[in-house]
Amino acid sequence: MTIDADFMRRIAAAAAAQTLPRFRQSGLVSNKLLSGFDPVTEADREAEMAIRRLILGAFPEHGILGEEFGPENIDARHVWVIDPIDGTRAFISGLPLWGTLVGLTDAGDAIAGMMSQPFTGELFWAIDGVSHFEGPGGARRLSTRPTTDIADATLCTTTPALFTGAMRGAYDRLEGAVQLARYGTDCYAYAMLAAGHVDLVVETGLQPYDIVALVPIIEGAGGVVTTWDGGPAEKAGDIVAAATPQLHEAALEMLNRA
Repeated sequence: MTIDADFMRRIAAAAAAQTLPRFRQSGLVSNKLLSGFDPVTEADREAEMAIRRLILGAFPEHGILGEEFGPENIDARHVWVIDPIDGTRAFISGLPLWGTLVGLTDAGDAIAGMMSQPFTGELFWAIDGVSHFEGPGGARRLSTRPTTDIADATLCTTTPALFTGAMRGAYDRLEGAVQLARYGTDCYAYAMLAAGHVDLVVETGLQPYDIVALVPIIEGAGGVVTTWDGGPAEKAGDIVAAATPQLHEAALEMLNRA
């Protein structure tokens, strides 16, 4: 099996051919929930189908788990995990804080991943334990900031409104201790952590397709990402990503404090 930078670029290009022409256009938006609002667009569906075709053409023995079309050959050793547009709310609002996420797992462990933002021309990808950036300013290896103190940290989350009950108190405690908090950044926040621009990302209720692709990118840049209880991030759910092991430990302690 050969997964290289060129294959990541091909995936990004296949997705962009479907998403970019539909961005900031008046396309149809559907709601996947009977109660609440979970939008999906034609761009989501068409991009995932294009990614699936490319992967299965190259690796027919692999499995796929996609947000829009579900599991296929999910018991395979190698499974690709796809979110064609992470940040669909941003997408339909004309905001460029969305991206295409594609990750590869080997027996459940994330070993490669990419986040593509075609509107800004950015590609973040990781293979063999090293994370890379391609886009404005030129190609480079990614590296997290050396932040170890929560008081110096910049924190991102989708919205504090997602945290309920005791979790909201835990999140508020952490936000109150950081230097700066920003909302609504979805997958872009994790890319900015890997690129050395923010220090913490804390979220709840994620699905595997929201995080698997980002795990190798964060870890390959020197960061740490787990669940709130310190388990593997590939399991999704409640997630903490940090620029350094020290900052990750401090954030977990604060979030899980009785």
